[in-house]
Amino acid sequence: MSTKRPTVLFVCVHNAGRSQMAAGFLRELAGDAVQVLSAGSMPADQINPVAVEAMAEVGIDIAGRQPTVLTTEAVQESEVVITMGCGDACPFYPGKRYEDWKLDDPAGQGLDAVRGIRDDIRARVQGLVAQLTAQG
Repeated sequence: MSTKRPTVLFVCVHNAGRSQMAAGFLRELAGDAVQVLSAGSMPADQINPVAVEAMAEVGIDIAGRQPTVLTTEAVQESEVVITMGCGDACPFYPGKRYEDWKLDDPAGQGLDAVRGIRDDIRARVQGLVAQLTAQG
């Protein structure tokens, strides 16, 4: 019996903060059990440096990541699509599991505010990992 590892796609507008932090946590917490993708409807030129700093504080390095444009292929290959404020720009396909996480945008925020967003994301990703591993 083969068990296919699930693919999770995190999507936000710029793919520079929230979705990158969520992807970093999922890679760290789930390891090879889950394939992790992240993308943005209008990707930024670089990862938000405050998000990089906030993640580094908890031992996760996202500095080498690059914002990526959202493609229909990424959505099609994902079992779970988690959106974070991308609204109508996120394509919808039947049969996918969609969640919309209401999170503040870390863009332009100071480190203290981004720490709160980071910790909220970590708690949500921990819950997601528990659900995914219970299904497998």
